[in-house]
Amino acid sequence: MASKNVVKPGQKTPVSGQYLEVGPRGGRTKNEVTAVKGKPMRPTSKSGNGYILVDKTK
Repeated sequence: MASKNVVKPGQKTPVSGQYLEVGPRGGRTKNEVTAVKGKPMRPTSKSGNGYILVDKTK
């Protein structure tokens, strides 16, 4: 995960919103989750994956 914007499972969520699961090389999956700022991110479907913000909560 080369991007600085990738949030790993268990890390505190930096911004509330919709997050898309991405693979270790940036490949996108169909899994999207809602996360709340300050709460830990949920586990991913595969080891090594992370999340990127796709829609910030207003």
